Amino acid sequence: MNIRAIHPSELEATYALLSSSGWSHRLRSMLEFSALVAASDRAYVAVLPGGQVVGFARALTDGLSNGYLSMVVVAPEFRRQGVGRALVAGVTAETPGVTWVLRAGREGASEFFGRLGLAVSNLKCNAGNEIRSEL
Repeated sequence: MNIRAIHPSELEATYALLSSSGWSHRLRSMLEFSALVAASDRAYVAVLPGGQVVGFARALTDGLSNGYLSMVVVAPEFRRQGVGRALVAGVTAETPGVTWVLRAGREGASEFFGRLGLAVSNLKCNAGNEIRSEL
């Protein structure tokens, strides 16, 4: 499996993965998804040797101090195999001074990110969701 920056030719397959994984409410169209990827500082995919996209992660960062991990999505049949961990490592690589945060409101997210060494912060956003930050 290859973890790397997304190629333009993989946008449609990645959009299909996200749509089938419960993200369709956040991505109304392929055009919107393309714009979202273009506006992201980092957008990575997990790709099988045959070219099948089985995971996606994206992040926004200034590269010096702050970073926001926005999405981590893995196809159900590839979960609990290290794909999500590898995607997070990819999008957060080479940023030693960055504190990464995310809003983890999906089922199972707290457990997953906890296994990666992230801890729940006591800060609250205006929607009342917990903000998580790196230790």
